[in-house]
Order: sequence, then C-alpha cells, then structure tokens
Amino acid sequence: MLPRSPLLTRRAFGSVSALSAAAVLAPALVRAQADEAALGRVTIAVGGQGVLYHLPLVLADQLGYFRAEGLDVTIRDLPAGALALQAVQDGTADVCAGAFEHTLRQQARGQAFRSFVVLGRAPQLALGVSLRAVPAYKDLGDLQGRRIGVSSVGSSTHMAASLVLGRAGLGPREVNFVSVGSGVGAMNALRSGQVHALCHADPLMTLLEQKADTRIVADMRSLKSAQEAFGGAMPAGCLYAPQAFLQKQPAQAQALANGIVHALKWLQTAAPADLAKAVPTGYLMGDRGLYLAAFNRVRETYSPNGAMPEEGPATALRVLPRAHAELADLKADLARTYTNDFVRKARQKFTL
Repeated sequence: MLPRSPLLTRRAFGSVSALSAAAVLAPALVRAQADEAALGRVTIAVGGQGVLYHLPLVLADQLGYFRAEGLDVTIRDLPAGALALQAVQDGTADVCAGAFEHTLRQQARGQAFRSFVVLGRAPQLALGVSLRAVPAYKDLGDLQGRRIGVSSVGSSTHMAASLVLGRAGLGPREVNFVSVGSGVGAMNALRSGQVHALCHADPLMTLLEQKADTRIVADMRSLKSAQEAFGGAMPAGCLYAPQAFLQKQPAQAQALANGIVHALKWLQTAAPADLAKAVPTGYLMGDRGLYLAAFNRVRETYSPNGAMPEEGPATALRVLPRAHAELADLKADLARTYTNDFVRKARQKFTL
C-alpha cells in the first residue's frame, strides 16, 4: 500500500496558487508593459475637465481604459477649450479634447486638425441670467449692453451664446463677452456680479439654477433642444489632433479612440452609484445628488459609439457664420475635418 500524501497546508496552498497565478499572468504583464513602452506617453489638453461635456474622457482615464490600451496619458486641464487648442498649437500637448467646430476654424487658418472620436452629440450648454443682477429680466433683449460670461472668447460657450443672442437680434457689439474660465471661477463671476449672464455646461448650470442664482433662458442640454438651436445634429466634444499626429502616431490615436469608445460603452449601462464612484470627488461640486441629476439631464447626448453624426460637420459649418460675423465667408473641406477610421476599429473591439 502506497503511503498517503501529506495534506497541503493553507500557507503552502496559497504559495502554490500565487506561483501558478504568476506563471499565468506574467506573460500578459510582460506584454502589457511592452505595449506601454511601445506606445509611450500622450498629453491631452482639455478645457474644464470637470464639466459633464468631457465625462467620457474622465472615465477613460479614471477607469484605466487608456492604460489598458498601453498608453501613459497625461491630461492638462485648462480653463477653456480655446486655451486647450492653444496648448496643442504651442506643442505642450499632443491632442485636444474640445469642440468639433475648432477643426473648421483652424482649417480656414491653414492648419489641419481632425476629429477622430466623438464624445457628445450636443453641446450640453445653457445660457442663464443672474437673478440678482437682472431681476426684472423679460427677454433676451434685456441683455443688451450687459456682460455675458463664457469660458473664453473663441470657445464653444462663446459660439453658443453668440448664436442665441444673434437670433434675438443682438449683435456681437451689443453685449460684452467676458472670459470667466470654468468651475468655481465661472460660478463666482456670476454670483459676484462680474457678469450678468453666463453660458456654460453642467453640472455648473444645474447648480446655479437649483440654488436660485440664475434663470435658464436658452437650453441646449438635450438632443431635441440642441437640434432646434443649431438646426441639426451638432457634434460637440471630441478628441481632435493635428493631421501630422494622426499620420505619425496612428497606434496612439487608435489607443485613445479605443479608450473613449470603451468609456462610452460603460456609460450606456452605468448605474448612478457607479458613476459617482468613478469620477473624482471634486467634480461633484459638493453635491452628489445634484451632479447625478445634471448627468441624467444630458445622458442622452453622449455619443453611443464615438462616430461622427452623419450631418454633424455640415451643421457646424452652417452655424459658425451665424454666430461669428467674421466667419461669414467660411468654407471648409469637411472630409478633412474628421475621420471615423479609428472608431470603426474600436467599435469592432468593443462590439458597439
């Protein structure tokens, strides 16, 4: 009779299990590290990372989706989208997270920028009038001669406010646009009377509305309201980059698109509690319930798959001259302002 094998102790079993797991995971870990070394570091400039407009970017970073694609991503958070674009032009960032219409304006200036993954299908913006500064407000005409806060002159908030006011008969010289940045700075500008009205994104506008600081007079935070305001599907937040970057670093661009598409897929089924845990606490603005309420308001506007809306570029091209008189003769080769090539591959990977 053969002797009975001694029983394996818990400690020994744990050691064996750990070694077995290491043997299985080691090749994957090596491959991941090799991929990361191969793809390297990418810097993304963004104007106001904490606003819901940029939520897919925040999630792709916070949930580790960029890292899983082998990228070491650094995000530079700046007060406004126009400043984020400037960072890319200055060479301090590789890619910009911002409004699609910037690619049209830059093409008109002889600079080739191209969107390669879309975050949102509507700008998620609202124009609110200060209840303290303009207590007798009746209509948009009451804003003549007033100071209108925008994240920065040249940003999407400036474009949206100009469009809304222009439709009410107020030209750019009949109001004063003031750059107030984003987040707390923009909120304080309205509350202190530095500006009489503010065009901005959520959760800030929901906070100001619920705290009775502002009255929303133009709302572009749903697909329907945005389509009415812009006359069609208006692409909003996206990742865009110089054409040279997309040509020289296609693997990095693909990894970025994969990370965003992965985040968009996560958003489709995410529970409110999951979202609150995923974003940095500071982005909740001290009120978790308010943040989630603002998210639910704009949730439908996020891209379902990262692809450019079919009529989106044409809508943006129509809108810009209406918002900015100096762009009256704006012409663009729309096919050179975006590409869905990276998104197609990402959608195959994540079955979207």
